[in-house]
Amino acid sequence: MPSCPTDQLTPTAGSQSQAILGRSADLIPHANQNPRRRRRFRRGLDTVRFLRAGLRCGQTLPPEMRTFVDATTGVTVTALTTGTFNDAKIYQTHPQWTADGQYVIFRCNRAAGGRSQAFAVREATGDIIQLTEGATNTGSLNVARKSNKLYFFRGGMGTPAQLIELNLDPLFADSQAGKMKEPASYERAVGTMPADLRESGGFTLDADETVAYLGVGKAAPGGGRGGPPQPAWGGIRKMDLQTGAVATVVDVPFQMGHIQANPYVPGEILYCHETGGDAPQRMWIARSDGTGTGPYIRNPGRMGDSRGLGGQGSRLLRDHGARAAAAHQAHRAGGDQRAHRRGPGSRPGGRQGHGAGAGRSGRRPGLLALHGSPDGKWAVGDTFAGNIYLIYVPTGEITLLTAGHKDAPDHRTRPSAPDSRKILIESGLLHNFTNLNLMTIAIPFGLGR
Repeated sequence: MPSCPTDQLTPTAGSQSQAILGRSADLIPHANQNPRRRRRFRRGLDTVRFLRAGLRCGQTLPPEMRTFVDATTGVTVTALTTGTFNDAKIYQTHPQWTADGQYVIFRCNRAAGGRSQAFAVREATGDIIQLTEGATNTGSLNVARKSNKLYFFRGGMGTPAQLIELNLDPLFADSQAGKMKEPASYERAVGTMPADLRESGGFTLDADETVAYLGVGKAAPGGGRGGPPQPAWGGIRKMDLQTGAVATVVDVPFQMGHIQANPYVPGEILYCHETGGDAPQRMWIARSDGTGTGPYIRNPGRMGDSRGLGGQGSRLLRDHGARAAAAHQAHRAGGDQRAHRRGPGSRPGGRQGHGAGAGRSGRRPGLLALHGSPDGKWAVGDTFAGNIYLIYVPTGEITLLTAGHKDAPDHRTRPSAPDSRKILIESGLLHNFTNLNLMTIAIPFGLGR
């Protein structure tokens, strides 16, 4: 299994966390004899350190950013975070980078009390900034594409759930200057979820960013998710981002899941029939006025999994769907060699090899999900073994990018950057899969050219 111990990471400019890691290791008794004890002790030190810091909105943490070379592919991987907390990216169906491309937004339990909050890491420096505090629902964060704003819900489970707009530009400026105001100074309450509804399937911003689409289910009596079983029902509501007004888009006789707006076509919404597994018809589509509701692709198999298409999936599937689907299905079956001429485990330069989980038989592991790049040229897929593959859509060519990134306890999904030149993953590799870190990998120059 590929491995990358923290002592093999290369510091990047301005990073201070190597000294912190070193001091922690020096304090661990019998570290060499008991690695599991070392990990638990290090996590305890980190917890004490951050709790004593009393983290609040706007507080900046020392950079943790490091780089390492993938032992299987030779590709350089940048670890944006390297600590022992769970740093989880936003789900791949939504944007990860701020509109100016400088920050990656993520959620983490490193805040005071171990509560999950939203954070930003600046790629240029590695600085980590806490963005929220209090009762923040970090399960569905939405980063605007047209402005440096973040949207999230606060409350719920018995209290009114409010959609909050967070203005990031003044927050970043005040944080850098060390002159933070109260969190409310950077926030605006957009609107409130209807009392008889609860979140189901997250929410998403329309392409023109004038409305948010909310996936909903029926709230149990008294609010929350408890109470007697309810008939299968789901729906989509739209909330005006200026007035907070809520209107119905569509109601369906099944649980709503994975709601995502087409980032290029205003008023187009993709969602899924959520079952916790497969569904007779997984992927569905609707217009914001309630028209055009129906299956997106009939009997699509795995390609119909709306979790895998990602924020750029509608455009990728619409413009290049035949090639991407063919490459995906061939990869699952281990068939057409022409679609995989570099093969599993190959280095990006073209040298043949065998990556983790690929085996010597040459049979291709099935891809769990796909994500499309904004320029429509790339799809990215992963396997249960934690291997990340690039698919060059115009030809269907598949290349192993990096290996061994098993995820625990979250998804390992891999969104593309707005410039289509790198991807973001969350990985359990650095700490033996006990927690997650955020990593970026640049698409090697020359691939697909």
